[in-house]
Amino acid sequence: MWRARSMSSPLGTPRLALVPITLAMVEAVLLGRREDAEALVGARMPERWPNRELIERAFAMSLETVRAAPDARLWGAQVMIADAATARRRVIGSVVFRGQPDADGTAEIAYGVDEASQGQGFATEAVGACTRWALNEGGAKAVQATTFGWHRASIRVLEKVGMRRVGQREHETLGEMWVYETRVIQRA
Repeated sequence: MWRARSMSSPLGTPRLALVPITLAMVEAVLLGRREDAEALVGARMPERWPNRELIERAFAMSLETVRAAPDARLWGAQVMIADAATARRRVIGSVVFRGQPDADGTAEIAYGVDEASQGQGFATEAVGACTRWALNEGGAKAVQATTFGWHRASIRVLEKVGMRRVGQREHETLGEMWVYETRVIQRA
């Protein structure tokens, strides 16, 4: 029987520390307590990021929904921290899953990088690490992501981490989104 597993150890990449997002972090951000959020994550936050709209869109749910089932809703969610080994530790983005994998074992991933840190490969590093965790340790059978067909930078990130376009879906307010996916390779 398929079963999602929680993260047992922190993730990292050559240039990033990936810190699990906790309910306390989400609450601090959504309640406008920037200093508390920075203390909880152990790094400076960008001035314009994150905010209530970004968090609610990223998790596709309200704070009340996250509070009701934090382990399920924050499954695999990570904050990207650059300069992690220095006193200049700074949050540059996040990678989130929209909750635990569904009944078929598919997890949907989303990510964002602060504008000042875009175009430097951070998204590729973080999305790759989180995707590998979900497939190898988290119990997911597949990881999917959606993006606009015109969003070339996002498409490059998804392709670099091994995802391939598998279709499209209509989003109720955003319009047509392309669906990318990678799966666990079934061994014979």
